[in-house]
Amino acid sequence: MTAVRPIPIIDSSSLDTDSADRPFVVHLIAAAARDWGFFQTTGHGVLRRLIGHVSREAHAFFALPLETKRAVARTRKTTRGYYDRELTKNRRDLKEVFDFGVESDARVLEDELCSRPSVDGANRWPGDRPRFRRTLLKYQRMCERLSLQLVGALCAGLGVHDETLVPYFSPTHTGFTRLNYYPLDDPLESETAATITGLGDMALHHHSDAGVLTVLLPDEVGGLQVSSDHADGQGWIDVTPTDGALVMNIGDMMQIWSNGRYRAALHRVRPITDRPRYSVPFFFNPAYDTEVAPLVATAEASPAKYRAVNWGDFRQARADGDFADYGHEIQIADFRL
Repeated sequence: MTAVRPIPIIDSSSLDTDSADRPFVVHLIAAAARDWGFFQTTGHGVLRRLIGHVSREAHAFFALPLETKRAVARTRKTTRGYYDRELTKNRRDLKEVFDFGVESDARVLEDELCSRPSVDGANRWPGDRPRFRRTLLKYQRMCERLSLQLVGALCAGLGVHDETLVPYFSPTHTGFTRLNYYPLDDPLESETAATITGLGDMALHHHSDAGVLTVLLPDEVGGLQVSSDHADGQGWIDVTPTDGALVMNIGDMMQIWSNGRYRAALHRVRPITDRPRYSVPFFFNPAYDTEVAPLVATAEASPAKYRAVNWGDFRQARADGDFADYGHEIQIADFRL
């Protein structure tokens, strides 16, 4: 059997310059988005020291007592905070999460449970942990900067101007960051677990990300897998962590904007049996009033394959499905022409 090619690793440092290498890097990114929907990047500009701080803060947060974490738990109306019973494809994942969005005022409010509003509600921060908030918001700002560079490269790869999509993310966007913790055992008490959707057979079940682009900080444990035609019939292949690299993947909205030229690949996290796993994805998403439809240049090259999608409505429907079993989980296939 032919060996499976690994996920591409691309040095993206020239995206921040007028380097002569930039067109070639744009070509590599566009090819990876087309063929895989995934790639890893080095030269991303996120300081290794900051990455280390983020990792330590994530470990420390999930080690807190359950009642402390649940004091900042999310609800159906408030998507920010801690959650230990999220669903994917209407099956419960074996994980705990903590979500936070962008903030216009990054001053630390040590004496408040809920900080100033983010673009889609109030972030909920655990009390007496000002360094936790400072570190995570600083990391998120670095991911925003990188994401804008990558979206510009993806636009160039489609033959449109680098800044074509910038108005949908500026002056505001709805990106958010998540801390993921994949424990070895169910975090729920047996009495609680018996009353809700049961665990599935994956730490995180197969799905595509709803938004535009995801920037993932993995740990060394691994477990992330992507569905790919390059798997030679194997179906799922490992995204092996590379020291110093971040993992990028295309989301549903970018697949629509590209008229299907870029691929929002299915991915999952297989069960880990020997030690817990941590990861930190940043989901780069447009403003909620954005109407997403194939870009003119892509639709001219090929008839539009999707009707317009309102991002706010799509995100709300996906968030409802993640929070609890509220029926059909919305997919971009629902908007295919």
